[in-house]
Amino acid sequence: MDGGGSQVIEILIFAAIAVFLVFRLRSVLGRRTGLEQRRELFPPPAAKPAAPTPVPPPRANGSAAAPSGLAAIKSADASFEEGAFLAGARGAFQIIVNAFAAGDANALKPLLSKDVYDRFAEAINTRRAANEKLQTTLVAIKAAELQDATIEGSTALVTVKFVSEQTNVTRAADGKIVDGDPERVVEHVDFWTFARPVRSRDPNWTLVATHSP
Repeated sequence: MDGGGSQVIEILIFAAIAVFLVFRLRSVLGRRTGLEQRRELFPPPAAKPAAPTPVPPPRANGSAAAPSGLAAIKSADASFEEGAFLAGARGAFQIIVNAFAAGDANALKPLLSKDVYDRFAEAINTRRAANEKLQTTLVAIKAAELQDATIEGSTALVTVKFVSEQTNVTRAADGKIVDGDPERVVEHVDFWTFARPVRSRDPNWTLVATHSP
């Protein structure tokens, strides 16, 4: 067989190997679903999760999460674990606060319920119509504590108390300060309620309510 015939055979062999490797990679990595860009703030726990974060005992104002509520959620959803949930809640708090300040409604939409999103979007649009900008610096999240937990129908609801330090400044189009002080760090206390269907395969929780003292 001449040299040209040998090269053709070698090319066919390499092509066959390449096709085999492509199929192997697809079987191992899986196919893209179009959801890969979504940030998983509440990843499912590992096969052997760390010991659950102890729930703080009820204080005089009754601010600790109700143990019966947590027990009901764990009974309905064996994957629920306080430590992993709070880590995800802290991440969600940081992203939502920063996205709201930046006026990034697209970043907010997948993290909020429709009612909460509508309120946030309205505030963003009002600020934009006034040609104002909000500058927020989340200096620190001092605390993130479970406050309440319950199940309504097939939906788990968990309320978290966030204590954070922030600077918030609203500026006009010319850069002049309308409200706030860039040098003043203020402590904020917020209560955020997250919801998730207990039978959902999606591990992420959605912010469904917010309030401050």
